[in-house]
Amino acid sequence: MSLPTTTQLNMKVFVSASSVIIALLLYTAILPKQAQAFFNIIQAGIIDNGGWFYVLTVAFIFFFVIFLGVSRYGEIRLGPDHATPDYPLMTWLSMLFAAGMGIGLMFFGVAEPLMHYLSPPTADSGSIAAVQEAMKMTFFHWGLHAWAIYAVVALVLAYFSYRHNLPLTLRSALYPLIGDRIYGWPGHFVDIFAVVSTVFGVATSLGLGASQVNAGFNYLFDIEISTFNQVIIMSVITTFAVISVMTGLDKGVRRLSETNMVLAVILLVLIFILGPTIFLLKAYLQNIGDYLSDIVHNSFNLFAYNKTDWIGGWTIFYWGWWLAWAPFVGLFIARISRGRTIREFILGVMLIPTLFTLLWMTIFGNSAIDLVHNQGVSALGEMVSKDSSVALFVFLENFPFASVLSFFSVLMIVVFFVTSCDSGAMVVDMLCSHGKNDTPIWQRIYWAVGIGIVAAILLLADGLNALQTMTIASALPFTIVLLLAIIGLIKALRVEAFKQDSQSTSAISYSGSENNDSWQMRLKNIIDFPNKSNVNKFISQTVVPAFDSVASELQKNNINVEISDKDGLSFMVDHGEERQFIYRVVARKHSQPDLYNETDDDEQSYYRAEVDLVEGGQDYDIMGWSKTAVINNIIDQYHKHLHFLHLLR
Repeated sequence: MSLPTTTQLNMKVFVSASSVIIALLLYTAILPKQAQAFFNIIQAGIIDNGGWFYVLTVAFIFFFVIFLGVSRYGEIRLGPDHATPDYPLMTWLSMLFAAGMGIGLMFFGVAEPLMHYLSPPTADSGSIAAVQEAMKMTFFHWGLHAWAIYAVVALVLAYFSYRHNLPLTLRSALYPLIGDRIYGWPGHFVDIFAVVSTVFGVATSLGLGASQVNAGFNYLFDIEISTFNQVIIMSVITTFAVISVMTGLDKGVRRLSETNMVLAVILLVLIFILGPTIFLLKAYLQNIGDYLSDIVHNSFNLFAYNKTDWIGGWTIFYWGWWLAWAPFVGLFIARISRGRTIREFILGVMLIPTLFTLLWMTIFGNSAIDLVHNQGVSALGEMVSKDSSVALFVFLENFPFASVLSFFSVLMIVVFFVTSCDSGAMVVDMLCSHGKNDTPIWQRIYWAVGIGIVAAILLLADGLNALQTMTIASALPFTIVLLLAIIGLIKALRVEAFKQDSQSTSAISYSGSENNDSWQMRLKNIIDFPNKSNVNKFISQTVVPAFDSVASELQKNNINVEISDKDGLSFMVDHGEERQFIYRVVARKHSQPDLYNETDDDEQSYYRAEVDLVEGGQDYDIMGWSKTAVINNIIDQYHKHLHFLHLLR
């Protein structure tokens, strides 16, 4: 289905979202204390009365994503059957990791394990049990559950966009439930919500991160820690983000993400080598074991029998934060994941980033706890309790080459923030442009600058805490939308399963010639490597008459058939409200096998007359077939389609 619009910019979403952002910005900037109090009341109500709903929802998402990865649905591709991934594996992982939680690791890699160690939920503070519990809970908050939330949102968006040609915006997730109404105000409202949530989420993160960069500059260059300096830092980051979004996804965002990953690995290796290396190896394995052994218990643990405020301040806070960020990160991951199977997607999004994240938390967190617990560096624990933004730099003071490591860390933080800002601007621009990424540069600049301005105003007006609280509170309505989207995804995947069943139980395609005994002619067709002109000639002289013959016969039975030459030669049978049958023949270019390449040109190519169905390319060639053979192949595929409709009913 194509989007019923003639303009690229969705003015209803663009104007409405901008207006809501300005209104909320003025409210929190002019009345920051009242805004903070109001949003605190909302958040407290959610934690007290809806904490169980967050915990249950995230647990369901976690197990649902695992089920999709191991089930038969894992073979379904995010795109046509013939699609290939848009980005190499390492580039893809770098981009999703940088947008997902890269900056969070810099901010909380030292701080959170130490805070859990100093104030654990159940163990005695400062004990061995507190060390183990600190790492276990850090792993739980930053592990598989967080990436499962991102994965399910990205999967819903990527599936409906790339598999069903719907817009790559949040509204498409509701298509199985409300149909074409996603193009009206119900869809506009969902996208407006996603825009507002993304802008404030990224702006809040940008404002909080500016304090960490400022702390790093204070340590390195004795630059004063002040709001004015933090606004200057945000202005510089926003400028770099504008440059990045102007160059586009394949250049700016991609290169910055790859740079992020390289810098992160270098810093990780340096701390690993300079720290207690053997201990960290042992700790990593044991931390993973402890985490996995308690994962089901922790997934449903609400401390119902041991009442504490800890879960509201940590687990519920994190689940709300990941859910609030999910529209932004999910849409970004969906944008870069076209062409991968669901199984490959889930393994890539959940497993690999999680292992790296947990390794990071072990090397930084366990090293920090070791300094306090075993080496008596109490100042580190005191600083974390006082100001977590400087925890990383106080931690690095205890290593050789502390100034070099701190400078390297500041550089990483800046690059991570630029990546978050430019990817956030790209996502918001897509939400306001019917899911399109090739938008005018001014739109991307508008949102990149807008995020920076929002962050600066909130920082100056002391409204960041209020907006952070509001962002987390907004996760509740989004969670309800997400659960409805998952229901829609399940319905669509069941349809895919029926389609696969119909394909596997029907007859094999007939590919003989006019006279079945002409095996020499069949062999000649197999080893022939025609050019584009010959393939187009075959399509016009053989496939077109075959289409006409089948269409004529179906029309005698009052079945509506349409033949078109858009994107190849297409044969479409209209089944009303049920799934249409589309059989398309496309001239596709391929490289010749070396065995048959008589030249030294590596680019020697040929063309195939390949068959596509509505699901995508079927990866077989009908070049050289007779008219009768093509007719039989159409009938075979149509027979499969009717069997699919039978199973679906």
